[in-house]
Amino acid sequence: MLSYRHAFHAGNHADVLKHFILHQVLAYTNQKDKPYWYIDTHAGTGMYALDHGYATQNAEFEQGIAQLWQADDLPAPLQSFVNLLKQINPGPTLKRYPGSPAVAQELLRSTDRARLFELHPTDAKLLRQHFKSAGRQVLIEQEDGFAGLKAVLPPPPRRAVVLIDPPYEEKRDYQRVIEALKDSLQRFATGTYLLWYPLLQRPEVELLADRLTKLGAPSWLHATLSIHAPSPDGFGMHGSGMFLINPPWTLPAILQETLPYMVEKLAVDDGAEYTLDHHIS
Repeated sequence: MLSYRHAFHAGNHADVLKHFILHQVLAYTNQKDKPYWYIDTHAGTGMYALDHGYATQNAEFEQGIAQLWQADDLPAPLQSFVNLLKQINPGPTLKRYPGSPAVAQELLRSTDRARLFELHPTDAKLLRQHFKSAGRQVLIEQEDGFAGLKAVLPPPPRRAVVLIDPPYEEKRDYQRVIEALKDSLQRFATGTYLLWYPLLQRPEVELLADRLTKLGAPSWLHATLSIHAPSPDGFGMHGSGMFLINPPWTLPAILQETLPYMVEKLAVDDGAEYTLDHHIS
């Protein structure tokens, strides 16, 4: 299935959670001089227009990143993330929103490398256009990201940040992410892995959360952000979750500071909430 296009959802509440955490992980990884790889299994197009095209149809960014764009009371970690967006949008208006590979692009150093996978032919073409001046630092493959991940682990520098965020259009994606994490830990146990998933009223989601904590990783973090109560009809995404293996030891305190603020700013109704659980060894 290749119907999913992330451009319709760019900058929504799920992107805010995912990309804020990714930003924090990469900034922490940069504290060591040693190079690393950034690996993205479902990279998308790299950059999304918010002032025209797909994103304007549902304007999901208005209840997402737009709520933080002009805020003057952001906690310092969130302000750092918004500052990155302001580098991409130098004027007063929020016109462009970076996908995960473009967020990484802002943080990667000259010695670091990116390996990006995108199966959708149109999005893969747009991704190559976005990174056409990146040279050998960024390698893009139009292929299934789950298969591509196996081919690049372990990475030569023995350091990596891996983002896994399929669209979950197919039910088997819930099983595939578990298999991908198990296989990746066998190949490269010391990598930092970030898994994004939607909060939906589906049994697969509840089962996924339970299976993630049972993977046996010595260090993990699990955060969720809901912006409204689940719909009475059982449809729609009311939030999203991030599960990290080998997260920065500083991340729990950062999220404890920022998640309550994000709930306050992004809430649609009184059902908005966050959860945070972790075991850092």
